[in-house]
Amino acid sequence: MNTAKKISEERLMKVLLAPVVSEKATFIADKHEQVVFRVVRDASKPEIKAAVENLFKVEVESVKVLNRIGKQKRSGKTIGRKNHVKHAYVCLKPGQEINFTEEA
Repeated sequence: MNTAKKISEERLMKVLLAPVVSEKATFIADKHEQVVFRVVRDASKPEIKAAVENLFKVEVESVKVLNRIGKQKRSGKTIGRKNHVKHAYVCLKPGQEINFTEEA
């Protein structure tokens, strides 16, 4: 928890954007005891770890990140691009769990 003291509380509140709720994320959560979050693109692994530990009061074992490049889309003559996204795969210590369905 000493990394949470180094990083400001305001920054920790902005690091996590949303949990990823998909078929793949649910499979990973069941099989590997990991939780998937969408995070800001400039977030580092220690910041993500500190944010999850601070917000959900759980112990984090490791964090892996995935930078997903936005696809190029075309509508007629105009070419656009979807936003780039960064996902964090947070591995919790054994016995720890984050439940998004229960009310706070």
